[in-house]
Amino acid sequence: MVSVGKPLWRRVPPWAVDTCLVAFAALDAWISLLDEEHPLVLACAALGCAGLFLRRRFPLAVFLLTLPMTFYLDVAFAPITALYTLATHSRNRPLLAGCALLHAVVGSLDPSSLSDTFSDNHAWTLVQAVYTLATAFAPVLFGQLVQARHDMAHQLMEVEEAREHERALYAQTVLARERAQLAREMHDVVSHQVSLIAVRAGALQVAAKDTDTREAARTIRSLSANTLDELRHMVNLLRASGGRTTELTPQPTLADLHHLVATSGIETTLTGDLPPGISTTAQRTIYRTVQEALTNVRKHAPGARAEVRLWHDTAHFGVTVTNTAPTRPSVALPSSRQGLIGLRERADLLDGTFTTGPTPQGGFQVELQAPVRAD
Repeated sequence: MVSVGKPLWRRVPPWAVDTCLVAFAALDAWISLLDEEHPLVLACAALGCAGLFLRRRFPLAVFLLTLPMTFYLDVAFAPITALYTLATHSRNRPLLAGCALLHAVVGSLDPSSLSDTFSDNHAWTLVQAVYTLATAFAPVLFGQLVQARHDMAHQLMEVEEAREHERALYAQTVLARERAQLAREMHDVVSHQVSLIAVRAGALQVAAKDTDTREAARTIRSLSANTLDELRHMVNLLRASGGRTTELTPQPTLADLHHLVATSGIETTLTGDLPPGISTTAQRTIYRTVQEALTNVRKHAPGARAEVRLWHDTAHFGVTVTNTAPTRPSVALPSSRQGLIGLRERADLLDGTFTTGPTPQGGFQVELQAPVRAD
């Protein structure tokens, strides 16, 4: 019922509310003015009632305007309304307490309340003083309660807005994480396959004796190079809004490593093993490291042989990929420059290290090392 009545109350125009308040204040004053015809009293009553029209803009001034009528007449509506309005607009607690005390003092000095019958009755005087103070402070307390309620409603709205903003930021973070994941998977999978096509096409172009075959191979290599270039731009765009600590969905494992080596297009030997029971994340990291290393061998060291060595000891496990020096010039292929960065990020996820560097024989070596209890 409250939730239904509240909007209806707020739909009433402020001027209509003020008009009703002035009418009730005038009725209260008129009842007290039945036996009073002094012009000064009439003027004070009219000024105090009419001032309620300005209570929203000048609450303190309107309260002061109601004090003369409070002194001369036994009225309550106008001063209580003025005190309530002042309490809802002001946060100055000493000022509100002073106004309430002033209203109590002025009300107790009302000539109509100073009866000879009770002038010597101290008990009645105490009761009247307590009643006057309660009447004065009640609208102040109620006005402060309404003000606190409005402040609480405003704070709740701010909290809700903050939650909406937090939810939006979280959604953006999730989107960025997914885009970073997509970028890394695109580079690891698509770049590996397309670069293999380009290398095979380049080898066919050199070895083929038929002109049409060489032209077709050249076209395939050119298209593959363009595809790698477009992929580089796409990966850079996706990674621009992605996070570093992106957990990837498990895809390849160690069971796929032999197939990767067999189809790499490079003379590669696979030796060693890894400790049993390593996590899927670690298996995927080992796979991606070997995949990226063999892809770089095809790109930058044509004709080279490669060795993939899996190893482990009591504290660490890892993989080392070493290739010999190239035997022929490399084919100029676009590079996304994100592969080694991605492998370092994967090593960080395992609390491990990733190192690269040339060998004394003119080749290149890539090594991933991680602690056995990384996951």
